[in-house]
Amino acid sequence: MVQYLITNIGMLATPLGTSARRGAEQGRIRILRDAWILVEDGKIAGIGTGDPPLLPGRRVDAGGKLVTPGLVDAHTHLIFGGWRQNELGLKLHGVSYLEILARGGGILSTVKSTREASEDELLDKARAALEEMLALGVTTVEAKSGYGLDQETELKQLRVIHRLNETQPVDLAATFLGAHALPTEYQNDREAYLRLLCETVIPRVAEEGLAEFCDVFCETGVFTAEESRRILEAGKRHGLIPKIHADEIDPIGGSLLTKEVGAISAEHLIVCPTEGIAAMAEAGTVACCLPATSFYLGSTYAPVRDMIRAGVPVALASDFNPGSCPSLNLQFVMNLGCLRYKMTPEEVLTAVTLNGAAAINRADSIGSLEPGKKADLVIWDAPDLDYICYRMGSNLAEIVIKDGITERGWTRGLLN
Repeated sequence: MVQYLITNIGMLATPLGTSARRGAEQGRIRILRDAWILVEDGKIAGIGTGDPPLLPGRRVDAGGKLVTPGLVDAHTHLIFGGWRQNELGLKLHGVSYLEILARGGGILSTVKSTREASEDELLDKARAALEEMLALGVTTVEAKSGYGLDQETELKQLRVIHRLNETQPVDLAATFLGAHALPTEYQNDREAYLRLLCETVIPRVAEEGLAEFCDVFCETGVFTAEESRRILEAGKRHGLIPKIHADEIDPIGGSLLTKEVGAISAEHLIVCPTEGIAAMAEAGTVACCLPATSFYLGSTYAPVRDMIRAGVPVALASDFNPGSCPSLNLQFVMNLGCLRYKMTPEEVLTAVTLNGAAAINRADSIGSLEPGKKADLVIWDAPDLDYICYRMGSNLAEIVIKDGITERGWTRGLLN
């Protein structure tokens, strides 16, 4: 048995539970001062305050600083070829996202680069991004396909995710997003592409065990609400849990589908209407909101306070992708959660830990510091929770511990 203590924790801040927190509960977290954590075989075995147990072996001194659960980034497009810096000038001149897409840019540009990239090239690129995420305190990441839009490349992306799960420390949750856009070769035959997804690709993904979730971009110019329902129901028949990109640009019914299909999460929700919020609240769907995308696009921000008041559990994620959010910094997302969504630091912490875990069906094992859960945690260069939501532009994650592993620190030096 591998056992050690983390001691001299100035403030331990964590949500509690094995399911998403909603309403007022989202802002109720556990705060312990002068705390300690006992880690055994990669899991939390005990938590307390005051004098720690008298045990032989190693101790990690937290230096009187803040400790939280490891961060969970519940929405990323991690696997992609190329970048899209050439679109910056278009955006600066007011060309909209949908206009860029109509010109063959946007998602379709990345599809071309991803199809051309080898599996190893995609893996090396994503591994570098994960190393940066880990250094920022992120210990679990959801990763979508969706830049293939054909069977071969979609499977290639998902196999990269599978390989990364076996070869680097960050845990990945795989989502099939073949319905990310209509590929160029099917522009005149939408029905054929829908059949390809529902009758060929989804069964293959499920057969090979390459994804846990099925997502769809329900949006003007992409997939209608009825088409989205059809794709998600096909995924459900093959054991894939529904997610949905909804109400990012136009409210065409995506958030309303959450109740009908039993979606575990709805993503973006920038223009989510009142009836969509009500549907998510009734369904228990996690609203996965992406403020860095609103920031980058100069668009409005999702009505998060309305969601919290209505009892919708809210998660915050990066939406890391090469077009609408070329940033993987979840600490910046936390800043925006306070500054733009008007969330409290306590609500933000829950959003990037326990509720993020619930959005990827992992709240029973990660997302909070409690006995029995994975020892995924961050020791911050901060005295308290307010400080990490207040500071901007600096990486405040001092030491990141993943699955209890302390043989190396991923930010500023080794643990002793």
